[in-house]
Amino acid sequence: MYLTFTNGAWVEGNVPVMGAMDHSVWLGSSVFDGARAIHGHLPDLRLHLARAIRSAEYLGLSCPYNLDELEELCRVGVQKFPADAEIYIRPLIFGTEGLLIPSQSGFALTLFDAPLPAFAGFSACLVQQQRPSPSMAPTDAKASCLYPNTTRALRDAKDRGFDNAVVCDAEGHVAEFATANLFFVDADGKLVTPVPNGTFLSGITRARVIDLLDKQGVQVVQRSVKPVELLHAREIFNTGNFGKVMPCTRYEDHQMPIGELTTLARKLYMEFMSAT
Repeated sequence: MYLTFTNGAWVEGNVPVMGAMDHSVWLGSSVFDGARAIHGHLPDLRLHLARAIRSAEYLGLSCPYNLDELEELCRVGVQKFPADAEIYIRPLIFGTEGLLIPSQSGFALTLFDAPLPAFAGFSACLVQQQRPSPSMAPTDAKASCLYPNTTRALRDAKDRGFDNAVVCDAEGHVAEFATANLFFVDADGKLVTPVPNGTFLSGITRARVIDLLDKQGVQVVQRSVKPVELLHAREIFNTGNFGKVMPCTRYEDHQMPIGELTTLARKLYMEFMSAT
């Protein structure tokens, strides 16, 4: 089921919202964010919506709704689904008028069925694509124009028989998975995640998991990571809005179990979500 709020009304289906001359269509000025409603629970909804508003501002766009109004729209939309639905919530802000600089913005809020993936292992490999530096792309925004390179990375990984890709920054350090932030337990047993350096979004779910683990006495080390370290990892997992916490059980030829810290991170997040 697809349900979209645009032009002041809720519409079912994949409703058209852009025209052939819209700035976003031919010059890429669009941003979005992703939040979740799982059985009526909406974890960190306001943080996701606030990031969507900020992302729009970074690209010279303007969201027509403030944070409170946007949250209320989301909650109204969620109520239109069954109580046990697992929903993806996607506000989209895009340029309409303007030649090179967008002068007007459009808006569409789409909710659709997206079951939470099973807590099962995925595979990943290193790819050649890189995350751009902040001076090369709008890396401080959840901008749609960043995603074609993500698609290339995923396609290359899948051509090699893997589910996901590990992407580095221009310095050759691990940035994240193509679709989510990355954590791993290193050879010394420390839980590590790449330090944010402006080349990738330090995710909302990432921050939530770090906080939840810290309250349990588990320190997460944020530092530069070399790709070779993942070949000796005891555990690897990702964090992101779509799957929340998901285990990687094969990196290149290196096999790993779904480990204790991965399982703990998932458990803590699901408990947090159930309490919201």
